[in-house]
Amino acid sequence: MAANKPKGQNNLALHKVITVGSTGVGKAALTLQFMYDEFVEDYELIKEGTYRKRVVLVGEEVQIGVLETAGQEDYAAIRDNYFRSREGFLCVFSIAEMESFAATADFREQILRVKEDENVPFLLVGNKSDLEDKRPVSVKEAKNRADQWTVNYVETSAKTRANVDKVFFYLMREIRAKKMEDSKEKNGKKKRKSSAKRIRERCCIL
Repeated sequence: MAANKPKGQNNLALHKVITVGSTGVGKAALTLQFMYDEFVEDYELIKEGTYRKRVVLVGEEVQIGVLETAGQEDYAAIRDNYFRSREGFLCVFSIAEMESFAATADFREQILRVKEDENVPFLLVGNKSDLEDKRPVSVKEAKNRADQWTVNYVETSAKTRANVDKVFFYLMREIRAKKMEDSKEKNGKKKRKSSAKRIRERCCIL
């Protein structure tokens, strides 16, 4: 069940995140561990919803909204809408399942197609690091893929809580930086447009 939105959050900056990846890689477990400090091994989400939480990011109180999709991202049209509405992506695979690692390439391609932005905030996450003795996906292989995409790679364990906060806070910082960059570009365009308008106004036809 999605977390209720506490009073007073309307004025806080909201950073919108989604976890993507194959079924069974632990996306919901990561979210619940981050939100409530709980590990739920067998979790079945019936209806999609957004979990929200207040956090302090770079000295500023903000809120993070993590979208859980209840498996509906399997439907292309719905998946595109989910991707379009989010600002940052945790692309999750299980280090104990090669197929889930292979699937990250498809998720990456779909996200870039929908967002039309190569610099979208994105983090490759190898979950279930507690299954180190069962891993077919090496750290080197995962890092090589992250390097190819020019993104970072982090391994997590929803079970032991290893690096759980790290990946969500990293992604929020990336989203925050992207928003600041986009805002500067937007303001710069406005200033250039305003300057051009003033120049035209000073001109007269002789």
